[in-house]
Parts: sequence; C-alpha cells; structure tokens
Amino acid sequence: MQPCGQPPHPSPATWQHGCVTAATHSTLFPQVPDSADAVLEGLDPEQREVATSLHGPVCVLAGAGTGKTRAITHRIAYGVRAGILQPSSVLAVTFTNRAAGEMRGRLRQLGAAGVQARTFHSAALRQLQYFWPKAIGGSMPRLVDRKIQLVADAAAACRIRLDRGELRDVTAEIEWSKVTQTVPADYPLAAAKAGREAPRDPAEIAQLYSAYEDLKRERVVIDFEDVLLLTVAVLQDRQDIADQVRAQYQHFVVDEYQDVSPLQQRLLELWLGDRDNLCVVGDASQTIYSFTGATPDHLLDFRVRHPGATVVKLVRDYRSTPQIVHLANGLLAQARGRAADHRLELVSQRPPGPEPVYSEYTDEPAEAEGAARRIRELIDAGVPAGEIAVLFRTNAQSETYEQALADAGVPYQLRGAERFFDRPEVRKAGIALRGAARFGGNDSLLDDAVDLPSQVRAVLSGEGWTPKPPAGSGAVRERWESLAALVNLAQDFAAARPGATLADLVAELDERASAQHAPTVQGVTLASLHSAKGLEWDVVFLVGVAEGMMPITYAKTDEQIEEERRLLYVGVTRARRHLHLSWALARSPGGRPNRRPSRFLDGLRPGSVTAAGRTAAGASGGIERGFSGSGASAPRRTQRIPARCRVCGRTLTDAGEMKLMRCEDCPSDMDEGLYERLREWRARQAGSSGQPAFCVFTDKTLMAIAETAPEDEHELARIPGVGMRKLRRYGADVLAICAGRHGADEAGED
Repeated sequence: MQPCGQPPHPSPATWQHGCVTAATHSTLFPQVPDSADAVLEGLDPEQREVATSLHGPVCVLAGAGTGKTRAITHRIAYGVRAGILQPSSVLAVTFTNRAAGEMRGRLRQLGAAGVQARTFHSAALRQLQYFWPKAIGGSMPRLVDRKIQLVADAAAACRIRLDRGELRDVTAEIEWSKVTQTVPADYPLAAAKAGREAPRDPAEIAQLYSAYEDLKRERVVIDFEDVLLLTVAVLQDRQDIADQVRAQYQHFVVDEYQDVSPLQQRLLELWLGDRDNLCVVGDASQTIYSFTGATPDHLLDFRVRHPGATVVKLVRDYRSTPQIVHLANGLLAQARGRAADHRLELVSQRPPGPEPVYSEYTDEPAEAEGAARRIRELIDAGVPAGEIAVLFRTNAQSETYEQALADAGVPYQLRGAERFFDRPEVRKAGIALRGAARFGGNDSLLDDAVDLPSQVRAVLSGEGWTPKPPAGSGAVRERWESLAALVNLAQDFAAARPGATLADLVAELDERASAQHAPTVQGVTLASLHSAKGLEWDVVFLVGVAEGMMPITYAKTDEQIEEERRLLYVGVTRARRHLHLSWALARSPGGRPNRRPSRFLDGLRPGSVTAAGRTAAGASGGIERGFSGSGASAPRRTQRIPARCRVCGRTLTDAGEMKLMRCEDCPSDMDEGLYERLREWRARQAGSSGQPAFCVFTDKTLMAIAETAPEDEHELARIPGVGMRKLRRYGADVLAICAGRHGADEAGED
C-alpha cells in the first residue's frame, strides 16, 4: 500500500494522466521550458485554450482543484515567451500576498520573470506613491497597518463605549462601507438595503465612521481602503496620469474574480480604460467573503459587459479523489441562489480513494482529542505532518486543537502567522549563508563540508539547527522547523542543479524572498476555513461541522446560509485523498447534548435524510462515531465539569480562559517564582524523556498551576490539561514543587 498522497507508479507527463496542476506533487525546481510551445506541454485542452486566448476579454470559470493558477500563469508565460506580451506591460492581480507570491514564483519558473503579480492594494499603493507628488503634492500620508486603535479613539471622542467584540465589528462595518463606496451619512440606508446586521445602532455606526474619518485627517494618516479610494480618485481626476498608467499596462489578469468588491472593480475599469485585454478567473461557488463587500456579480455579469468574451470552463479536478469530489458536488447540488445556478460539476481525474469519514463526539474537547489521536496515527504511519490540516469555522476553536495536538506530541503551525522570510531566524540564517558564500574559504565550519547541503547544514548549525528536532517549547520547535525548511530546500536545490554553489543558493533565496515563495515548513496546519482558501493537503479534518457553527448562528438570511454552504464546500475541496468530518453533541463536557450535524450534510452522510426525505447514498463508506466516554474500547478521559472563573464566578466558554480557570480580564495572582520552578522542572522532564516540553505540560497549563497552587491531587486534577495519565505520572512532583519541596526528578528519576 502506497503512503498517503503518493501515486502508485510514475505517471506520463501528459494531461490525461494528471501531471498538470499544483495539486500534483512535482519537483520544486523544474527546468525552464526552452520555447513558447514547451510552455503549453502538459496542459489539458481547456487549460490550453486559456493559455492561447491572448486577445480580447477572456472569462475562465474554474472549479476547485482544476488548475486555474497553472492555466493563467502558463497563459502569461506563453504570451511573453512567444513575444506577444511584453513582461512589463502585464499586470496580474489577486487578493493575498501569498497568492501573488506563488504566481510570481511560477512565472519565474516558466521563464516569465518581470511580470508584475500583485494584490489590488499593493499595485494601487505603488501607483499612489509614485504619482502623489504630481497629483496632490507634498509627502504622502502615513499608512496605518491596523485601524482598530483609531476606531477606539473615535468611539472615545463620541463618548460611545465599545467592548472588544463591538470594536472589531464596528471596524469591519467601516471597512465594508469604504469598499462599497458608502459615505458615513448613507451607512444606515446602505446597511439595511444589504441586509447587514449592524453590531450597534446604524446611526451610531455612521457617527463613529464620520469621527474615524475626521481623526485620520487630523493625524494625516490613511488606511488600506483609502489606498484604493485615492488611487481611483487620482485616475478619475487626472487624465494625464490615467493615460500614463494605461501606457504602462496593456494586459490585465485578475485571479479570484468572484471576490472583487465594487471599489476594486472601479479601479480595474480605470486601469483598463476603453480597452478589453482582460482575463478574469473565478468560481462563484467559492464566494466566501461577501461580508467584506466581495460579490460574484462581476464574474457572473462578465458576458453582459463583454458580449464577445471567450468563456472557458475548467471542471477536470486534479486535486481530489472521486469520493471527495462526489461530496463536493453533492453540497452544491442542494444550493440555491444565483451563484448556485452557475455551479460547475467537477469531474475527478484521480484514482479512487477512501470514502469521507464522519465522526460524532460527546463534546468539543473529545472531538479535538479524537482528531489529535488520528493525526498521531497518520504521522506514525508515515504521512508528513505538513500534508495534514485541521480546518474550523472560527479562530476561537483553534486553542482546543492546539492543546490536543500538543498533548499528543504533534507539531503544528497556525495559518496566518508571520511570513516565512520575515521570521527573525530566517533573516539571520540568510545573513549567515550570504557571509559563508563570500568568505567560506576562511570558515573552519566548512572544512568538512563536501557538497552544498552539507555546507548549509554546517552554517545553520551555528544558528541553532540540529539533525534532530529539539525537545523544547513550541517557539523553539518553530525556529528549528524554519531552519530545517532551509536545509531541505538546499537538498532539493542541489538535486535539481548539480554543481550549484552556496552563492547560487543565496541568489535563489533572495529571489524567493522577493516573490514570498516560501519553502514548506513541516507541521500540521491549523486554519480557519476562510484562511484555507487556495490551499490543499493530502489529509483534511473538518471539525465542528454542527448546526450553530456550520452554518454559524448569526447566518440568518438565505444569502448568508448559502455562503456558509459555500464555505463548507471550500473546506471539502481542500482535501486530496483523506477527508474527516466531525461534530460534537455538546460544547463543554457535561453540557446538554442538543447539537446535531450540519444541515448541509443531510442526504450526503450515510444514513442521513434530506429535507425531501431521501436517504443518503454511499452508505458503504460507513459512519464512524467518536468515543462516547463509556464502554470497554473507549480510552479513559478525565471527567470534566463546566468551568467557572475562580475570580468572578462567570461560566467560562473560551478555551484559553478555561485553561487558566479565569476570565482573561480578571486579575492574575500567579506566583512567578513557582511558575519558573515549574518551567525548570518541565525542561528537565522533557530532556530526560526526549520529548518536546509542551508534551509534558503546555505553558497555559503551567500558568494555571502556578495561579491555583493546588494542595492535593483533587485540586490538581481539576486544572484543564492535567488528565489522569499526567496526574499519575507527574502529580507527585508538581504537588511537591507547589508545596515548596523539590520534585523527585531532580535526581534524574521519572
């Protein structure tokens, strides 16, 4: 049996055999095609049509996993390599820095370096910075990274009190207003017309919005939405500047076109002028950002605005197995609304795989423990941790899974963390490698290094890299993973470019940093469904797929419910081969088991019935229920009771607060000395057992112990993160330390 995600045998490099998209594992350093025609090799007929349709408006309707990024990057590269497009005249825009970086990386590998691939905001900011002295004069205002503090100051000026949740929600309303080009006075009417549930009285939000704009003017700052608004204003008011921009950019490509806002569409129209050299790519069934002002209408109305447009549909799914594609198609088959009327029926191009697994648990901690247990088994069976993801509806769900994975000794990374090349350890490693490339002949570290990978290992050993992962905390492990990613990249680079030198690798790293084309960091990915858009893994755990979470409780209107369905569709289509869907009957241990699986799974999961009364087919895949906590086969778990804040007595629901046994805002009475003694003890335990420190106890659990200073096993067992197994193994030591005595393990005993 082949390892997860690996093809059973080498496949011919033809589109019929699936070697066509990023979903297919391929070398990290492919050879640059030697001609324009070579760029087209391996494309399927529809992708080839996209790549060769270089004139006039083109609309690509691309389903999940159908190779849309491959199609449009090969289109640009073919045009450049054939001499039809000048690299500097092409502007490709997308929605995230990661997607833009990936596009630049692919274009470079296809021999089309020099093409501008940017986000809407990045492209607009460059133009605004360049033309500001000419259009407005003087220095451009400072750009604020986060507007939430300004919103808080505006609220204070209006004498309106906002809690943290309201502050975040009001900020989102201001952002929505700006991208839909709604001024403060028009907000109440516009919000009502759009069916938005305002977090405060609409008149109050309009007042806050107006005060926010006044504060920005007083402090001479602008926000990210202003970048688009001001660029639009300059291009509208100054024909000479608009002509200069249009002379520079002759050809436009827009990825994820279903996510454009009215403001972004207006900017695109100003870039185009009266020309029609535009290629847009999107999928209405993946519209999941309408709360930010995104709308699929521009994609769906493209033929109305451009009657002569070429329309190409990509439906061959190279990412997912037929079983996963069948579930994805089933989700959309039950959808309603305009986007559903234009859904694409995907056709899997991969060999059959296992049926999706459905699991039911008594409560959310049990669900997290079940997922962590399965992930541990997969990793032990040889599945790379980097090929596994846990996806959830809200970021608040993350902490429960962080705890469960830490307890299982599974490394993980949080999606949305600091960009790879911006990490301090990566910057330091780059400086060290650059120095070794220049002066390596005088470095004794390199005396025994016989090839490029060994040189890199030698240099990075001085930065903290070791052949084996450290038995340290999460941060220590993350730094090691960053350096290990560079070591692995050097090995792949040397294999693809025999004879490459350290200087060649440094040049490659510089180009990758410029393109934000990061190497893979190993670790299970924890991500919200929104942040997982555009990514894929061999194994995906979709957790919390229950009513109230999927769809989310505040989704009330038909449009909001349908967007929640599309969000689940996006989650399902992130999986290549293995898909696990799970839900919990109660939120907290001991809570009422009144939850039910998401309505979106009705008629799709085995044994369920649709609203029309049809029973789901495909029952051969089986339904697997999680352990209920009873029975001989169930693993023993600590009996939990609903948690209350030990300071104010409020019932705790947030996972982080439950670990600390107090509200985040309640004062901490932690014994700092006890906390440090516990950390030292934990480090010794981890060192003697050869495991990461967080597998003994996480930092949050140690903080909770230091705050409560338990006097007996009963008090210690009540602290979240201290299960029966850890109580039996570590309880005596921890209680001895809390009592001011030394733990037995100081003498090296376990």
